Amino acid sequence: MLKNNKEKKNQLKKLAHFSSIVTQMAAIILLGAYLGGYIDEKNNYTSPFFTIILSLIGVFLALYYMFNKVKTINGEE
Repeated sequence: MLKNNKEKKNQLKKLAHFSSIVTQMAAIILLGAYLGGYIDEKNNYTSPFFTIILSLIGVFLALYYMFNKVKTINGEE
């Protein structure tokens, strides 16, 4: 019974970590998109150049963060 409770707690802990990863990834990507939109609007650009560039940078940063966090959670580092 104790082993089963420890396994459940461990699974819940991992679930909490992974759900926080999703939230943080979304925040990073949205921050990049918002910042890019702000720069485009402030400089009166007709094309969304900075929005696209900073959104893509946000995606790559979020993926990098996710891979490192998953390694840490799984104990590979």
